[in-house]
Order: sequence, then C-alpha cells, then structure tokens
Amino acid sequence: MINPQAAAHFRRLGTLTIFAVYFVILVGGIVRASGAGMGCPDWPTCFGQWVPPTEESQLPANYHEIYAQRGYENTQFNPIKTWTEYTNRLVGVTVGFLILLTVWASRIYLKTDKSIFYLAVSVFFLVGFQGWLGSSVVASNLKPLMITLHMLLALFIVALLIYTIARSQRHVIAQLDIRALPDKFKTVLIAAMAMTLLQVAMGTQVREAVDFISHNHTYIDRQYWRDDFPIIFYVHRSFSSIILFTNLWLAWKIVRSVDKKSLLRRIGLSLAALVITAIIAGISLDRLGMPPVAQPIHLLMANLIFGVQFFLYSCLNYAAKHPS
Repeated sequence: MINPQAAAHFRRLGTLTIFAVYFVILVGGIVRASGAGMGCPDWPTCFGQWVPPTEESQLPANYHEIYAQRGYENTQFNPIKTWTEYTNRLVGVTVGFLILLTVWASRIYLKTDKSIFYLAVSVFFLVGFQGWLGSSVVASNLKPLMITLHMLLALFIVALLIYTIARSQRHVIAQLDIRALPDKFKTVLIAAMAMTLLQVAMGTQVREAVDFISHNHTYIDRQYWRDDFPIIFYVHRSFSSIILFTNLWLAWKIVRSVDKKSLLRRIGLSLAALVITAIIAGISLDRLGMPPVAQPIHLLMANLIFGVQFFLYSCLNYAAKHPS
C-alpha cells in the first residue's frame, strides 16, 4: 500500500517538473525569436566562464579571433543575448535537478508498479540526452534541424512525464464518469493529437524558414519577412482552422457531457483556451510583422495543446465507463 502523502508528494513534484519543462520551452522560444542562440558561443561555459560577463571589457581583447578559430565567425558580445541564452541554460539545469528528485520520489512505486519508477528513470536519461543535444545545437552553429530535434525531444519528455503522473494517479482517474461522452470521442481525440503533431512538424519547417529569412534581414525589417515565406507557411496557416474546429468540438462535448466539477471539464476548457490563444498568436505573427513576443507564445501554446490532449487521452484510458 502506497503512503498517500508520499504519493501526493510525487504527484506535486512531477507536476512541477512538467511546468518547468514547459518553461524551458518558453525560454527556448524567446532565445530563438530574439536571435540569442549564439549569445553563448561555447558550452557548457559561456565565453569561457561559468558566469558570463556583463560587459565586453571583461573579455579578452582578441575574443573575436579566438572564436573565429573555433568556427564561430563574427562573434559579437551582446549582454542581453548572452544572458538570455545563459538563463535558458540555468532553467535547463534546474529541470535536470527536478527530474532527479522526481526519480527519487518515484521509488515508492517499486513494489506496486515498477513501470512508474522506470518511466521516471527514462525521463531522467532523456533529459540528460536533451542537455547533450543542446550542446550539439551550439556546436552546430544553430543548424535549424538540430534546433527542431531539440524542441521535439522536449515535447516527448513532457508526454512521458504526463503519462507517468497519470499512471500513478490511475485509481483517482478511474472515478471519472465518461459514460455521456460520444463513442467516437476517443477516435476524434486521437485524430486531433495526430493533427497537432503534424501542425507542429509544419511549424518547425516554417520556423526554419523564418530563421533563414531573419538572418538574411539581419533580424530587422520584420514587416518584410512575410514576403519571403515558403508555401508550407500557408498550408500551416490554413490547417489551423481544422485544428481549431476539431478541438472546439472535443471541448464542447466535454462541457455538455460531464459534471461541472469534473476534472475533464477543466481539461476541455483549457484545451479550447490554448487553441484559441495559439491561433491568435499565429495571426499576430502573420499580420503584425512577426512580433518577437508572439513567436515563443505560439510555440508554447502548441506544446501545451499536445500535452493537454495527451493527458485527456490518458484520462480516458484509465476512466471507468461504468463507475460504481
């Protein structure tokens, strides 16, 4: 029998870790949107220091030549970009410690459900791999493919964490009443998750194109970037309407079918709010000249949408159709 307090501690710690990973995604989006990815041209140190400088005078006079020899030409110290990237790294390290604590807390399930412990351990190693991938992103001089892989792995880590927490709470989730939901609800939800992943994949291609365009414009004249957008951008934009109506249908069916105090109702309303926010951010990117603040928000919303969908799917798998 699991100690209820220990189980609650594991759930809170795991949930905190999930939000921390989302925060990493947000900060990573800010780094990418601001062009701060090379704010620290080396890894794990930043300009050769564990705590980066705040002024160019704190660097060697020939630091341009030093980093040019390492393959990073035109390295220019910018305190804002440097500390933006450094903050991204600090948050990533914090997530690593949180994952370690989550693994330690999951040991209580070794006698009742070993899968929970092994899932937590898997997440820990994946976060370590994510850290190595982050160093490879820097080493590759921010190749778009490496950045995309870095983001998709974060998405997978969150999904694995969500499943781990849901599995640990399956006895509680089993009390949810889903009898009033349509028979095709789960099928539509699976389709919605697949569409979200497809939309994210297209979004990464758009993001790679924007990176190339922004570099050509030296990260200025954002109002003209749209003129160079590839065809995938317009497919991505049009597909968002299907994403919107599918998820609104899911939310509407939940709201109409479950009790007002049900966890499922909160999930449904959250899903609708996230999709609408993501589309508003996307519209602002399209119509308002790619404002930097909208890019990380759009990216975060896309990741949150999939996370909520996946949690809803996990709840449906554990919920009883005929609760006592």
